[in-house]
Amino acid sequence: MPSGVRSTQALAALSPEELARRLRAEGLYLRLPPFVMHIRSPIAVVAEGLQALYPEHEVLTGDDVFADFHVRVKPSRRLLKTVCVFEMDGFQPFTPLAYGEAFAFLEWGMNWCVTSYCHTWITIHSAVLERGGRVLVLPAPPGSGKSTLCAALMLSGWRLLSDEMALLDPVSGLVTPSPRPVSLKNESIEVIRQRAPGASFASRVRTLRTWS
Repeated sequence: MPSGVRSTQALAALSPEELARRLRAEGLYLRLPPFVMHIRSPIAVVAEGLQALYPEHEVLTGDDVFADFHVRVKPSRRLLKTVCVFEMDGFQPFTPLAYGEAFAFLEWGMNWCVTSYCHTWITIHSAVLERGGRVLVLPAPPGSGKSTLCAALMLSGWRLLSDEMALLDPVSGLVTPSPRPVSLKNESIEVIRQRAPGASFASRVRTLRTWS
């Protein structure tokens, strides 16, 4: 636990009002192993997405909480439209997206932070699962069904280590788990919803513009 941390609690312990207040003001220090993300956003869909998909994750509070990344999704006016902008330490690496895509933008932006700055590991774009002490790495380009297969295996007894990236230690060859919600697209959403009617899903996002 980082030095100076005074307390931890599950995100689910925060009321929707308190979560939204923290995101608007001092920010939320959310443990997403092996990282801590300091997240700020006044946009309601960000709070709703975090509450829906990260209820059991730890929120850190205290006077000297360490965060690996400080990220923010904020509204901006562009050509008579309100869009959303992703920032890391004030730097805006991406083209703005539609306002309703703010939570998806946060997810994509956090992935970018890890792949761009965490050079302790060899990072491979892939789904990663574990069973019986053995790790299955599924590298594949976007749109190939990687996340769909990952979700199906997770629902069949495999342990999710990551839907997006394998963090491989170059010395030991071991994989560091970095589990976050599985990102499903298009028809994959209904495929997995039918396999797991009781699974938690965030609001569906209709992407109007992409970034690379």
